[in-house]
Amino acid sequence: MFKPVTETTVFSAVTAAISACSIVPTSSSSAPKVEVGEVQVNPDIKLRHMVYRPAHPKGTVLFLHGFPETMYAWKPIAESLSSDYEVHAFDWPGYGQSSRPGAERFSYAPKDYAHVLEDYIRTSGIDSSKLLIYATDIGALPALLAALEQPNIAREIIVGDFAPFNRPQYMYESLQGLKSKPSSDAVRAAMNQNRDEILANTFFRGMSAKERYALSEEFKDDMAKGWGGDVTSADAFFRYYSYFTRDQDYFEANMAKLKVPVKVVWGEQDFYIKKEMGVEYANRNGVKLSIFPELGHFPHLQAPEQTVSEVRAAFSAGNPVSD
Repeated sequence: MFKPVTETTVFSAVTAAISACSIVPTSSSSAPKVEVGEVQVNPDIKLRHMVYRPAHPKGTVLFLHGFPETMYAWKPIAESLSSDYEVHAFDWPGYGQSSRPGAERFSYAPKDYAHVLEDYIRTSGIDSSKLLIYATDIGALPALLAALEQPNIAREIIVGDFAPFNRPQYMYESLQGLKSKPSSDAVRAAMNQNRDEILANTFFRGMSAKERYALSEEFKDDMAKGWGGDVTSADAFFRYYSYFTRDQDYFEANMAKLKVPVKVVWGEQDFYIKKEMGVEYANRNGVKLSIFPELGHFPHLQAPEQTVSEVRAAFSAGNPVSD
């Protein structure tokens, strides 16, 4: 029987609770090239993406956002890392300015998102041997599913604050409701009727006024502009959840086959998915787990410098990446 060899790191509140204003912009005298545009990854899907390209990258990082975010969730972190690393981020289908095909062409399931991820890496010409994937929330399970299909998809994957297993008891009530009908239809309708409330409060639910953190106006405006369409972000989220249990069960049955090194990070105060979910995943797979006290479901927004440190540490700990 497998014996867990999980290494759990709990960071002090002083270390973890770093404000967004502490992000240090790139210090390189030769500023990286920044591209914001669109890339057609398959016949049905066009993704909006941003790429930071330094002259001599030490590796490549691909950030995958969660609900209800867009790629701009990663902008301060990307700017901080871009002196040393090529940095990519994109909007998932149904979010931001990426495609929103109808359900007859795209299911929005975690497995379909995994295929979009694979298509993006291939279309963008990213060298997987130099790639670190950092995925949170709804972006994390697709990254792991893609790694099951393509064992060499990345040199390492960091995942956090997500639901790898069908454990409703670890999830916020409305998320539980999305996992099956008829409750899922009611949750979907409520979400579509309450866009402004969701965008205003999702990031701070369960927090005191003192614990709240700043979000850039650019990010907030981008989420609001990217919510609507024939398929709203709430619709995409609903459809993802309609296949969630199926894909969670598939992953749990096959996770022992993963070859890519994985690390788990978690906000100890996660209001939506309890840290016990991450503890179970880490223990059963013998991977490293870092828990951040006083941080919630969005550590990358609440303490972006912690995310920067995680990325730099991942490259430092592994084999050096050469040009």
